[in-house]
Amino acid sequence: MYDIKNLSKLKTLEANAPEAVKAFWAFDKQAMAAGAIPVKYKELMALAVAFTTQCPYCIDIHSKRAREANASEQEIAEAVVVAAALRAGAAITHGTHAMI
Repeated sequence: MYDIKNLSKLKTLEANAPEAVKAFWAFDKQAMAAGAIPVKYKELMALAVAFTTQCPYCIDIHSKRAREANASEQEIAEAVVVAAALRAGAAITHGTHAMI
């Protein structure tokens, strides 16, 4: 199902819901812009979220952007293990719902 070529269909989405899609892109641009948190750290956070949500498009896009923002392989690797810890931690805490 994942194919980076699918992103070319974003134009179709925008043509059918132009105002909402434009608003999304404006929000996305602002959210990822440098602010109190530098772009490199925002991209590393985006990667950790992408690993947790398992979105291959986001992993592809944000790993490239993280490198462009000078994130090292070690920083990206640590984002992977942070995401793994949180995902595994969620299984543990949600597991408490099954306990009597």
